[in-house]
Amino acid sequence: MNNEENKLGEIINALEVIEKDQAIPKNVREGIKNSMQVLREEHIKTAVKINRSLQELEELSDNPNIPVYTRTQLWNIVSLLESV
Repeated sequence: MNNEENKLGEIINALEVIEKDQAIPKNVREGIKNSMQVLREEHIKTAVKINRSLQELEELSDNPNIPVYTRTQLWNIVSLLESV
């Protein structure tokens, strides 16, 4: 379980970096915040947190207003979440 928590912490840190980027549209930053909140929930099972976060991030990555480099970062985070 500790290993999962460490990976989730790394993923949250990566999401925080993206969320602080002012080049990202506001609605995308809100989606990233929502994803981070889900991952931080303590009373939800890890599998449920990951599933909810994946759904949010996959919707965001389809947004045409996201810069290409940010979309790549989101795909990398999705890959990390799928590996947990």
